[in-house]
Amino acid sequence: MNAKLKGYTKGSLQTRVAGADPYQLVQMLMAGVLENLNYAKGAIQRKDLEKKSHYLSKAQAIVDSLRYSLDDTAGSDAAGNLRELYMYMSTRIADASIELDIEIIDEVARLMIDIKGAWDQIPMEQRDVAMSQMQQASGA
Repeated sequence: MNAKLKGYTKGSLQTRVAGADPYQLVQMLMAGVLENLNYAKGAIQRKDLEKKSHYLSKAQAIVDSLRYSLDDTAGSDAAGNLRELYMYMSTRIADASIELDIEIIDEVARLMIDIKGAWDQIPMEQRDVAMSQMQQASGA
């Protein structure tokens, strides 16, 4: 990727992040995991171990960020279950890196696709209610 395109892409991402609500940010993070897993698969196929490590590390860092951002105050088991799933995914990414195993990457990608699919289906009304509750709780 040439420098001008890379600069444009970075600026475009910064603009999207700046204008995103928390739901959109999570969607972007999940898409980032999938993108990095895909790049890592290509790197493994090309036997480019440096790039493989780079992309799997990025994917793992994003999964860990998603795990750390979970809100336990909602009082449901969903956050705990999701935390455990994210922890499993992070461990499997490490396994894929060590074993150079594309099937493990595919397993993690399928899990993320399922989570993202459920997240993407949250109705806009529920997002709006959650946003207003978050703003009231923070005193905004």
